[in-house]
Amino acid sequence: MKTNILTVALIASALTFGCQQGTNDQKNNATSDTVDTTSTGFDGLIDKKNVKLYSLQNGGVSLTLTNYGARLVSLNVPDKSGASKDVILGYETAQEYKDNANNFYGAIVGRYGNRIGDATFTLDGEKYDLEKNDGKNSLHGGTNGVFNKVWDAASSNDTSVTLTYVSPDKEAGYPGTVNMSVTYSIDGQGGLNIQYNATTDKKTVLNLTNHAYFNLNGAGASTILDHQLQVDADAITAVDQTLIPTGESLKVAGTPFDFREPRTIGERINQDHAQLKIGGGYDHNFELNKTDDYQKVATVYAPETGIEMQIFTTEPGLQFYSGNFMKQEDPKGKKGLSYPFRAAFCLETQHYPDAPNHPTFASTVLEPSQEYSSKTTYRFSVR
Repeated sequence: MKTNILTVALIASALTFGCQQGTNDQKNNATSDTVDTTSTGFDGLIDKKNVKLYSLQNGGVSLTLTNYGARLVSLNVPDKSGASKDVILGYETAQEYKDNANNFYGAIVGRYGNRIGDATFTLDGEKYDLEKNDGKNSLHGGTNGVFNKVWDAASSNDTSVTLTYVSPDKEAGYPGTVNMSVTYSIDGQGGLNIQYNATTDKKTVLNLTNHAYFNLNGAGASTILDHQLQVDADAITAVDQTLIPTGESLKVAGTPFDFREPRTIGERINQDHAQLKIGGGYDHNFELNKTDDYQKVATVYAPETGIEMQIFTTEPGLQFYSGNFMKQEDPKGKKGLSYPFRAAFCLETQHYPDAPNHPTFASTVLEPSQEYSSKTTYRFSVR
């Protein structure tokens, strides 16, 4: 892929969230699926902090992101005909993200990505009660998670933007003041890299991930059931009726969860399997077969557009969610498009859900003497 000079643009304006969005007159057919990044819908205040929109571009890949929730707003990649496709779901204004924060579109979620059972855990004999926002459980850090915070722009250069957030002691119930950062960068091989780092002043638990909703046919396409998925995992983490791990590893061989070879997502999603019934489809942690610290763990391919996405990570788990709770009547997204049932999938790199309550799972404990570090790459190509 030929690499162009990357431009990082801070989109600034004195207008507020309610202003009229910029027009798309200038777009030609090759960019008809891209988002208008000159929109004024990301200039204003949330929690008395400035919200902005940033833009990155390298070769054929470009993205926009906002410091509200450190979230991805658009991700444009070329399809097999050379046209640009925006492959993640989202909204056109920060206010819409704020109003619909509980769907987590494109956000960094935490302090603990995924679920913690009964919204509680014990650390060194002390019990910590978290915010319940998923029935009796805590999901993605609770209602006061980092996805709902305005992060600070610490630095930017021709290839990346680094955002930081200081989560105070006991925020959302978690111990310790945690200084965290996330760096988004686009490399010359079609890769979106996400680097997470954090430190704490008190023993705590931490599990950060990005919650992008993907559709490789383009955001607003009606389904992802035609996508082909391959995941290098011999087992999933079995869950109870509230999607909390039971502690059992379920071998995927002979089940609808066997994606060790590429299979269409929709091929077995409606089979009569207890775990599929619990999730209403796929909403499970795949226990990755890791031999190196950072390696390729999954591939998704959309035959309609020819877009392929490979996932590389340092994490031991991958949460595959097939959009089972999406509804046609949900608030419309970018360009006024609807995002109906199973119109997107999530592949969230992570430590296992509810790990603080399962000693046999890889630990998510972070000590004051340690630095939290995690890296994930979503790499795009066509075939």
